[in-house]
Amino acid sequence: MNKLLKKLLFIDLLKGMLITFKTMFTTPVTIRYPKQKRALEPGFRGRHAFVRDHETGKEKCVACTKCAQVCPSQCIYIDYAINNDTGARVLTKYEIDALRCIFCGYCEEVCPVNAIVLTEFFEYASYDRESNYFNRESLLKNWDEFMKQYEGEDYINKFWYLQGISRHRLPAGKRQPIAVLRAINIKNT
Repeated sequence: MNKLLKKLLFIDLLKGMLITFKTMFTTPVTIRYPKQKRALEPGFRGRHAFVRDHETGKEKCVACTKCAQVCPSQCIYIDYAINNDTGARVLTKYEIDALRCIFCGYCEEVCPVNAIVLTEFFEYASYDRESNYFNRESLLKNWDEFMKQYEGEDYINKFWYLQGISRHRLPAGKRQPIAVLRAINIKNT
């Protein structure tokens, strides 16, 4: 008798329709991606970039190889030479395989001079694998593209600093914000 009443009154169908009507009046979760973009969370890690030194116009990397050593996916390859006059390391080759990268941010965290940054840029899909291998020139180009949104102000990544630690206790290279305006002016001259 109970089964017959359920079949005649379409109880299961009405329960399903009730759920449908409830969800019709809630806010949608779907974002229409190309037209609408989600706001990125603080600390989002996207495409790699080399920070351009505002004095020289070149990358800030000192070829310490800490980023390659700390990388868990082994996607960073660095080659350097020693300058005979000064004894300092000179970067000759720097490559990142973004297809192997797990975007952990260890390279950014361990860098003593803030030479590498994981930008907030995430739209870099392509049809070939070669475009996801970044060398020195492409990393500097990524930096220039990323800095276009910060024209006229200094860029400071708040995740370069540990919470609760004064900036004055950090190494000199980690204290200073990156002067974006000067970096862009050097590139344009």
